[in-house]
Amino acid sequence: MDVAVVGSLHLDIMVAAKHLPVRDETLVGSSWHTKCGGKGGNQAVAAARLGARVAFGGRIGADDFGERLKANLTDAGVDISCLAVDAVRPSGMSVAISESTGDYGAVIVSGANLAIPPDEIVGAWKNLWQAKVLLLQNEASETVNLAAATAARAKGAKITLNAAPAKALPPPLLDCIDLLIVNRLEASMLTGLSEPEAAIHALRRPGRAAILTMGANGLLLDDGSNAIQRVPAHPVTQISSHGAGDFFCGALAARLAAGATLDAACSYGAAAAALFVSRNDGARAAITHRDVEALLTT
Repeated sequence: MDVAVVGSLHLDIMVAAKHLPVRDETLVGSSWHTKCGGKGGNQAVAAARLGARVAFGGRIGADDFGERLKANLTDAGVDISCLAVDAVRPSGMSVAISESTGDYGAVIVSGANLAIPPDEIVGAWKNLWQAKVLLLQNEASETVNLAAATAARAKGAKITLNAAPAKALPPPLLDCIDLLIVNRLEASMLTGLSEPEAAIHALRRPGRAAILTMGANGLLLDDGSNAIQRVPAHPVTQISSHGAGDFFCGALAARLAAGATLDAACSYGAAAAALFVSRNDGARAAITHRDVEALLTT
């Protein structure tokens, strides 16, 4: 197994509008559609579509949303032997509003995602802990993330945490993390610093690398050396940024599992994210490893 993902699955309801509503404002949208999401699901599917062998651990409800989420994983070739069905709680869902610039805002309802039993997964999900890279996010509970990180780390996996949505991270979990990935907002919320270079410096810990993504402004990489590296973004026409961070994380994890260096994996992830934001939902599923490599050579 190359990449194991423990995390969330949401059925996303996507609404298009001229701009995001402000308080007390009702907008008239132009269209809506549904898509399979959740940071865990998005990242697992991205890694699988870019060539990695991927297994997913999570929880869905016994409902139509859950069936769609499960099918989305299997269609991408993701191993779902550790995907459980909750007979009581509904599947997770979200509502996202995307404005004409491609920027968005979203609200999630976690449902069954927050009912993963941390005391059971260590033994029940043994095949996940054999992966080269474990990918986590903050849409699962801290106790689940800690249990998964501890189990996978004991087997030699590289533990990567995409700390989104932003929230305080307990020291025991941080001690297990090899690579921390945040965007500008998350970095600012974790450190209290708005300037990206200062924020990523504040996130530095011995033995842990950090990546701070900045959308069209590229990303910052602190690999533990003295210098912070800047990886530029590829200039593309953005259709929507919704899910781009997840695609970056999945792409990066796939390359790390394939043996790439961290800076090479960052460049690959940046190229993958550029392709992602420049395509609509229907075309994103067709992005391949070859497409990403082609962009890297242009």
